[in-house]
Amino acid sequence: MMFVQWPLVGRVEFYYGSMAFFQTILNNIFLLYHVDLFVSVYKIDKMSFWIGETIFLIWNSFNDPLFGWLSDKQYLSTKKHSESASSALEIVTNRLNALMYNGPLLALSFVLFWFPWGFPGLQFVVCLCLYDGFLTLVDLHHSSLLADLAVSARERTQLNTMSSLFSALGSASVFFSYSVWSKENLHSFRIFCSCLAIFSFIGFVVAINLMKQERTKTLKKSFSYDDSWSNRFDKYDDSSPTEKPVITTFLSQLWNQQNFIWFTMMNLIQVFHCHFNSNFFPLFLENLLGNSVSSSFGSFLIGISFLAPHVNNLFFLELCKRYGVYKVIQILFSIKLSLSLFMFFMGPKNLWLLCLFIASNRVFTEGTCKLLNLVISDLVDEDYVLHNRKKAVSALIFGSTALLSKPGQTLAPLVGMWLLSMQTGHDIFQTSNKILQLGNSHDEQSSLEQYRQGCFNLLVYIPILCAAIQLAVWSQFRLHGHRLRWVKSCRTGTDHSLI
Repeated sequence: MMFVQWPLVGRVEFYYGSMAFFQTILNNIFLLYHVDLFVSVYKIDKMSFWIGETIFLIWNSFNDPLFGWLSDKQYLSTKKHSESASSALEIVTNRLNALMYNGPLLALSFVLFWFPWGFPGLQFVVCLCLYDGFLTLVDLHHSSLLADLAVSARERTQLNTMSSLFSALGSASVFFSYSVWSKENLHSFRIFCSCLAIFSFIGFVVAINLMKQERTKTLKKSFSYDDSWSNRFDKYDDSSPTEKPVITTFLSQLWNQQNFIWFTMMNLIQVFHCHFNSNFFPLFLENLLGNSVSSSFGSFLIGISFLAPHVNNLFFLELCKRYGVYKVIQILFSIKLSLSLFMFFMGPKNLWLLCLFIASNRVFTEGTCKLLNLVISDLVDEDYVLHNRKKAVSALIFGSTALLSKPGQTLAPLVGMWLLSMQTGHDIFQTSNKILQLGNSHDEQSSLEQYRQGCFNLLVYIPILCAAIQLAVWSQFRLHGHRLRWVKSCRTGTDHSLI
């Protein structure tokens, strides 16, 4: 049995996982519909769309390290007996206090998308930046708790498993959303989104309050956290009068941490591919499968593509316990590359095989994303040990990994639309996907086939390219095996020797 002590599951892990649920029910709807809403319903022009995405790119790239710095800068002090040094329990309390405010604000910002209140271009950039700001704060502190609540790989996997389970339940919002989504009449969809926001608002408040009540009663008993390594006083604790500014020192340390650099390179491609799949899933479904499948099956396929990664992650996490996160991620990249090459040689004619590939491509890509927090938590441990920190700067490391990887979220729709235009010869802002309504003349049928072939090329080329680059980059990542065991032993204070 994965969870032996039911009271433990019902408390710390349960509350941690439930926060992922309240975030997932909102974010899946955002990922699936916000681009289509502004392009097809609000009729945003191409220039406003590109300007908005460019502003969002800048904001989305820098808000993670900014918020991480504001959260954890006091833990970077190297002075002996520093007044800013906090116990592990106090750090967890600070994370929960931040989630208490930002969780409900995320729910409120989510509602702003679905009701027109200004010029489409202005609403687009304001809603994107506001929503992403609160989403970043929630995700940053929730992910940081993974590193702050536990040190051992097993306990972190246990927390991540519960988070995946609740995220899978949260994916149910996608199933319901497709039945009320209509570009012609958004009334039902707006009511649905408002109800989700209210439910999420209340859920965040209740779950975080309950977890705060439990933190002093069960946190130390539930998770084996040893602070002996951070309580040491050695030669590294002495700060010279000419010590560099803390931020400069931290950035220099991070830049020289090779595992961090290789990870962010891989993660940039991963974030790009995940959001590319989410943004263009309805387009592939509509243009490649067309009338060959019913609308109810299309709804089922979309829902499964959001649900299956979380369910599969439960299996992937079990594999991580046996073979390690590094090996499992490497296998997932190989599977993605193999499936994409197979689909490329099979072509777009076999509709059911195509249908299976569209769904499985997203499942394996998202499945990899769900494991990356475990890798970042290991990077937190490595940074903690290598630079002799008083306390782990979890939010700073999580935020810094996003500095170079988050631009993939903005690049996904921009690059995708540009490549689609190059492959098909049609501008999505001008055609609005109505090319499928062409008549039966020879020229129109030829144009339709060209459009479908262009969509197919985009569908298979992107995962082939992403997987090939990721395998090459991931082979350079060294925080696994003996290196990881040494870092873990130092973090728990059991062994301070690399040999």
